[in-house]
Amino acid sequence: MSAPATHGDRAAVTIAVVIPSRNDAPMLAVCLAHLAAQTRPADQIIVVDNASTDDTAAVCAAAGVRRIYWPEVGVAGASACGFDAADADILARIDADSRPAQDWLALVESTLGDAPALTLLTGPGDFYGGRRAVRWLGRTLYLGGYFHAVGFLLGHPPVFGSNYAMTADVWARIGPAVGRDVPGIHDDLDVSYLVRPDMEVRFDPTLRMPVSARPFRTWGALGQRLGKAWLTFRHEFRAEKPLRRRLARREWARSHRDHRDHRVHRA
Repeated sequence: MSAPATHGDRAAVTIAVVIPSRNDAPMLAVCLAHLAAQTRPADQIIVVDNASTDDTAAVCAAAGVRRIYWPEVGVAGASACGFDAADADILARIDADSRPAQDWLALVESTLGDAPALTLLTGPGDFYGGRRAVRWLGRTLYLGGYFHAVGFLLGHPPVFGSNYAMTADVWARIGPAVGRDVPGIHDDLDVSYLVRPDMEVRFDPTLRMPVSARPFRTWGALGQRLGKAWLTFRHEFRAEKPLRRRLARREWARSHRDHRDHRVHRA
């Protein structure tokens, strides 16, 4: 891990931002401009060029950010490649169509900078573009359903791929197990399922992220995303059954509570 950055005379944690991108050069340019305007600048920005055939390389060069080429089409493998290459205390993840507010990284740092080592942070999305009704449906039904239904299944909030961060210790633990060679899986759902019982996922409703409403422009595009969700669950369930996963979390919580009560009793 790199040496801590300093803000004035105060040592500070370092933050790397990972952006997988495939043929999204115009949106990527806007995203990088938003990152350049952060009140708390990123220490590293890594764009993982997922076999793009557009001007992605030129956009990265103009912005002065690091570009890594990942030839296998698939956001899961591209994201993992970026996290593996990052050298920072906190690893943040957004998409090429994300438009982070100026205080986004400052909020990430304020939450994760003093958090326990095994902590993840996520927040909701606000869709831009398209019709108002489509944006409302995306925010309320698609994302709302994701956080509520998947959160119920997992027993903790899932992370939203366009808006999350984690400590480097989390990635060190779950990174080897993420799906890198299954092109159709959702990387954020994969990461969420791999969260271990001793890890904490914090959902901050103020950590909002504007993202494009393009996934909801057609029923076919929406169906494709839902199909990927089902494929991701099939992939996860083969490795670890959901009931077994919930039981492991329940047993860990019980043992942790008993240990804490024992320490309080002895004190």
